Amino acid sequence: MLFMAMAAVGCGNKSGYTSVDADTFAQVISDHRIQLVDVRTPQEYAEGHIPGAVNIDVKSDDFDARITQLRKSHPVAVYCRSGRRSKMAAQRIATYGYRVTELNEGILSWQGEVEK
Repeated sequence: MLFMAMAAVGCGNKSGYTSVDADTFAQVISDHRIQLVDVRTPQEYAEGHIPGAVNIDVKSDDFDARITQLRKSHPVAVYCRSGRRSKMAAQRIATYGYRVTELNEGILSWQGEVEK
């Protein structure tokens, strides 16, 4: 059922990742195996992030090195502020063979809990 919801709202496979709305993203990240990544700057992350997220700034020099330390056997969910950087990050992460879901409109669309 979750797969069908993701397929219905996601982008095509040509991008290498699935882009979903906030409600679907909440379902995706409820999976205990998900690796949740906030790709904003450390300052933005400190101002508030989705609980359980690790901060790996997509614009940092070590982004690719840090991403490749994630477990390939577990799916990755990424988000940023508005969805622009997370789409760029999702595509890069997918090139390493990860299954990636991206929050389409970023944390601005998130209605769930945020921690500081």
